[in-house]
Amino acid sequence: MVLAVTLFAACKSKTDKQQVTDPSAPKKVEVKSKDGKYRLYVNNEEFYIDGAGCEYGNIEKLTEHGANSFRTWRTENGRQSCKEVLDLAQKNGLMVMMGLEIKRERHGFDYNNPDSVKAQLEYVRSEVVKYKDHPALLGWGIGNELNLGAANPKVWDAVNEISKMIHQIDLNHPTTTMLAGIGKTEIDYIKTNCTDIDFICIQMYGDIVNLQQRIADAGWNGPYVVTEWGATGHWEVRTTEWGAPIEETSAEKQNSFLHRYDVAIASDTLHCMGSYAFLWGQKQERTPTWYGMFLESGEETEIVDAMHKIWTGNWPENRCPALDSLRINGKQAFDNVYLKPSEKFEALAAAHDFENDSLTYRWEVLLESTDLGWGGDFESRPETLLHKVGDPKMSLEAPKTLGNYRLFVYVTDGKGHAATANIPFCVKK
Repeated sequence: MVLAVTLFAACKSKTDKQQVTDPSAPKKVEVKSKDGKYRLYVNNEEFYIDGAGCEYGNIEKLTEHGANSFRTWRTENGRQSCKEVLDLAQKNGLMVMMGLEIKRERHGFDYNNPDSVKAQLEYVRSEVVKYKDHPALLGWGIGNELNLGAANPKVWDAVNEISKMIHQIDLNHPTTTMLAGIGKTEIDYIKTNCTDIDFICIQMYGDIVNLQQRIADAGWNGPYVVTEWGATGHWEVRTTEWGAPIEETSAEKQNSFLHRYDVAIASDTLHCMGSYAFLWGQKQERTPTWYGMFLESGEETEIVDAMHKIWTGNWPENRCPALDSLRINGKQAFDNVYLKPSEKFEALAAAHDFENDSLTYRWEVLLESTDLGWGGDFESRPETLLHKVGDPKMSLEAPKTLGNYRLFVYVTDGKGHAATANIPFCVKK
């Protein structure tokens, strides 16, 4: 018995040493509590997550701006293989919270069907086996917002079984699941029936300023990570008289990010183990600019500056232009702008640059989006009806066809930085 214990200790010591010294070895990631403070530890070193959601965004720029991690929503994103993503993360000194695609009840999956549940578990097993030993892997995110539009609590039973399976075959990485918000009903069920996960993840937008109260109301007193937070959601803002949600300018988003991080994330020094801001990239969701921190053309927006300030404590050496206002015929978005078909109108943007770089103004008119998803589902980009590069003050013409549109302005400094805003307007007789 003594010999067996000695041999086990020697093997364990050798494995631990290999994880520290061999860059190709998987890292040992654990959740630990010391003096009431929860933290992730990577090879016994404390690791507070400073990250963003990023599947195929500019991973190199994450490192440049001070991040140490990013999260994905699935192993295969359609553009890069999971291994390519992990290899790129390792090359740039980043750790990955790897998402595992779990089917949602709102998309028709039946968690009362044992054959479907088992097939899903086996699929996840195959993905975990392929990637569990990668040195850039931080942990496994089992599903994304499985509570959104769901009524069957058995989804959490399935998550628990997946977590158990992962822990059996991967001894080095924790498991979690990403919740849309946080509520007492689901937390009560998770605390009883989904106990194998190592911590929970919470995703909130404008309401994140109330995160600590929401957590208290739900009765959660364990560790957590905020895995999505960012711009005010399109479901949380004021709308025009015809129902178009009014998007914040990039300057307003920058201020929101800074404030929300302070009051919701940095304020909890005991249970919060870090966060992933949304989205280190670009996507169409209500508009092409609502949630992404980058433009379609690749420029960083003012939100990237905010994250740089959060992650490093300082502003970047060259900051994005600051967009002060946008108006149509002197009216702003909240003024319900109506135009007649083919009516000439004046668009005016006010912006400044901190380094006095020369600014370029790009103007676009898009149809209002009608291909509307839910919970981040795919949306097609609306058609661009006008595209002009010009001055901060432009004379433009309304579309001939009655309907709902948006005027966008993109202000760029020629150095990879931009500011943006848009105004919804309605063409009617």
